[in-house]
Amino acid sequence: MRSIFKLLTFVMCLLAMMCQAQTSSSRDYPNRPIKMVIPYAAGGPMDFIGRTLGPRLTQSMGQPIVIDNRAGAGGAIGTDLVAKSSPDGYTLLNTSSSHASLPVVMASLPFDPIKDFAPIILVANSVGFVLAARPDLPVKNLKELLADAKVNPGKYTFGSGGVGNVMHFAAEFLCSSAEVKMTHIPFKGVSQSLNDLVAGRIDFVIGAPTAVLPLIRAGKLKALAITARKRWTELPDVPTIDEAAVKGFVYTPWYGFWFPAGVPAEQVTRMRNEVAKLLEEPDIKHLFAEQGFSVVGSSSLEFQKIVTDEIAMNKKLATRVDFTQ
Repeated sequence: MRSIFKLLTFVMCLLAMMCQAQTSSSRDYPNRPIKMVIPYAAGGPMDFIGRTLGPRLTQSMGQPIVIDNRAGAGGAIGTDLVAKSSPDGYTLLNTSSSHASLPVVMASLPFDPIKDFAPIILVANSVGFVLAARPDLPVKNLKELLADAKVNPGKYTFGSGGVGNVMHFAAEFLCSSAEVKMTHIPFKGVSQSLNDLVAGRIDFVIGAPTAVLPLIRAGKLKALAITARKRWTELPDVPTIDEAAVKGFVYTPWYGFWFPAGVPAEQVTRMRNEVAKLLEEPDIKHLFAEQGFSVVGSSSLEFQKIVTDEIAMNKKLATRVDFTQ
């Protein structure tokens, strides 16, 4: 009996020491560099967000934020790296709404996009994707395009950065909402799709605003509509899809931060609050707006709901569209 009591006492002391160590660790957080994993190549929107906020977070948190671009498999390689990293608050995922499309695109992901991550904050929304067409497309507006597409299924072609790419989802969502059939032409990247669009080999793309804006201003493309709830200040004469043809249509890609599941709540809250404070700074808002972003700064719970709802929406869309071809 005495030996059992000694054992219980030892276990209780050990647990107390572990709890004290964890509390101390959370209180001292961070005490070494934090790695920010971006599961795409340098130069994209997540890269801009990371390299804009990273230096400010370094100042406010007192430790370097180290950018680590881990491209491949549509974002799955870098995302999996974070999912399997130690839940100590020193590995951060910076990615986009592709986090909600990967479960549809890849039949056997090596991670669960909900269970394996602790959502931190929804950083920003896109101001919307622009439906940009070749200048000689024989329609004056989106309403005419959809009307002709309805009586001529498959006649019109749209490009994307690849099967399951967010551009692909946006266009298929439009086709589904408008009850039309158009032909998807996947490319190995966004730039290739734009090159073929400018050359007149495809009819349109629904692409990132900053990617298509220079081509629109140069007269190499024409903008028919934007996918957001409201018009973009850079293209004030271009209507939303809701205004132009499909009531209630909205598709705005988003960008956010996650930790791997199991990171202490105190560290999640600390990171969330530090990022939210930065998003309130006027120069940050200005820099983001120039790149076609609208800052958000959600709570962790709000972000979790957005991701969960979008995964459900994408799976519903996938019942009508084959994203794995």
